[in-house]
Amino acid sequence: MAYIEERAQDEDTPFFLYLAASAPHEPCTVACVPEFLRGASEAGPRGDMVALFDWMVGQVMDALDRCGLVDDTLVIVTSDNGALPGCNGRTYGHKSCGDWRGFKGFIWEGGHREPFIARWPGVVAPNSVCDALVGLQDFMATVADIVGETLPQDAGEDSASFLPALMGENEPVRDDLIHHSCMGVFSIRRGDWKLIVDCDNSGDMGRGVDGCVGTEPVPGSRGQLYHMGDDPFESYNQFNREPGIVREFREMVERYIADGRSV
Repeated sequence: MAYIEERAQDEDTPFFLYLAASAPHEPCTVACVPEFLRGASEAGPRGDMVALFDWMVGQVMDALDRCGLVDDTLVIVTSDNGALPGCNGRTYGHKSCGDWRGFKGFIWEGGHREPFIARWPGVVAPNSVCDALVGLQDFMATVADIVGETLPQDAGEDSASFLPALMGENEPVRDDLIHHSCMGVFSIRRGDWKLIVDCDNSGDMGRGVDGCVGTEPVPGSRGQLYHMGDDPFESYNQFNREPGIVREFREMVERYIADGRSV
């Protein structure tokens, strides 16, 4: 971690490191995994690439420790989307997205609900858990908040600061959150409800992994509505039962489009 060691020499200048790991992205092959980690996961090449990512996080933490910065640095580990079902047609009995419905690219939770781990001694309470609704677009407003900058009106149109959540405050970070799938399908989450806008109830992306077959949700067809508190795995579509909520959420999306921002 030469970058961290180099920046640590200037004690008066904070630094920002964005490390986008290729693991565990495709292609997941043995050649992508260092020899000392091959077979470590017992879940094939993709599982070993997850182990590789864990090792990389450890290398970052070790570098911060060597430089005396480990207790003065905010470290965040997260992902931009969910995983694929497996690798080369096999899952090795592993649920890459747990029990969430769908996988990478899907509008369902398997495509968007991601681990978010933050370590910031003196600010983030150890072993604490936060249920606040946040999205990766919120990094922009959060970093600005941390360094005491105000974003201009034409920047961060959909970014809300989650610094209060990091500090243990219980107030909501944002009222709602809009998602978008790789197939052009939108959803909006507010409170316990999630509306998938103008999309039918078809299956997945047809990858054919361990029986995962079907067609992707497509724009322009009937929508889906789920109560995430009672039904976090999106099993019971209540689109026809709650027309008022459907109408309210659609109007909300249209308003955000007209206003050009959601915060």
